[in-house]
Amino acid sequence: MSAFRTYLLPGLMFQSVVIGGGYATGRELVEFFFASGPMGGLFGLLVAGLCFGIVLAAGFEFARVTGAYDYRHFCRELLGRGWVVFEIAFMALLLLIMSVIASAAGELVSLSFGLPPLAGTIALMALIALLTFYGTETIKRVLAFWSFVLYAVYILLFIFAFTHFGDTIAGVYESADAGEGWLKGGILYAGYNLAVLPAVLFAVKGQTSRKETVTSGLLAGAIAVIPAVLFFIAMMALYPAIGDEPVPAAALMAALDVPGFGLLFQIVVFGTFVETGTALLHAVNERLDSNFTEAGKSLPRQARPLVAVVVIAAAILAGTSFGIIDLIARGYGFLTLVFIGVLVLPLLTKGVWRAFRAPTT
Repeated sequence: MSAFRTYLLPGLMFQSVVIGGGYATGRELVEFFFASGPMGGLFGLLVAGLCFGIVLAAGFEFARVTGAYDYRHFCRELLGRGWVVFEIAFMALLLLIMSVIASAAGELVSLSFGLPPLAGTIALMALIALLTFYGTETIKRVLAFWSFVLYAVYILLFIFAFTHFGDTIAGVYESADAGEGWLKGGILYAGYNLAVLPAVLFAVKGQTSRKETVTSGLLAGAIAVIPAVLFFIAMMALYPAIGDEPVPAAALMAALDVPGFGLLFQIVVFGTFVETGTALLHAVNERLDSNFTEAGKSLPRQARPLVAVVVIAAAILAGTSFGIIDLIARGYGFLTLVFIGVLVLPLLTKGVWRAFRAPTT
């Protein structure tokens, strides 16, 4: 494989999954890091990036030595019969995330283009269905391209924030102390985001050595957290009031008032919703395909977009009709602890022990 596909692509895939929803709008950063203050929030993000890197490195290496590149196979190798606990928690998180991004996509299109929210939701479903139909290689190329677009836009956001509010941001940090709770915030933020680790294993299939898996895992931690750091610092232009905004990114765009940039940012955010949904639902398809493979068959290509649309529709229905999403959302903290317990800790103990007993190539 090329150096790009070996060392950078896994990180771009991981970033594509974790950035959708809260991270892209800034809400997730407020929830996990604002309580620690401007400096403590940065420390918390660095802790999260370090946790991402260490756990992803261990996960990629475990996948290589076991040949487990779909989440069902991966969790069975790691947890034995207990892998069902992970699947139940993963499905709960999947419903929550898909419901949130489907709703957010509708609102985003409505606010940006004046169309009915349903138009945004249908566009999201159509794009995800299209990508899942074309499969792994197309998904890799599209998500990697959009990650570069996202990086460019976040760097522009950082530059605009400093050209408009540089003195304000500098003043916030000059008076800030180290803050409290940043270590816990960073670990918890990493804990629940790392639940998507098994969903990006398709990106490391083909790696052949420990050097490749560990290096790409550590780089993935940095790739995932750098846009968040840029965004967090830019939000200090409106600190602390921006913490009360339901969509902090929208408040920041309004304050910057750069012609065309607000619309560009909204388009990029919509793209992150597509990235997140595509990666997660592709993981579900790969998990189903592993069942078919055991039976000597393969999941029909036409079934892949159908699975994606059905899951999105079920998530929307669950969120709007049965209140399941509210129930899950209230249990977000519990889900985080579940993923730390059934994925992160086993991976850093049993997974590391098993991986490092295996040959390095």
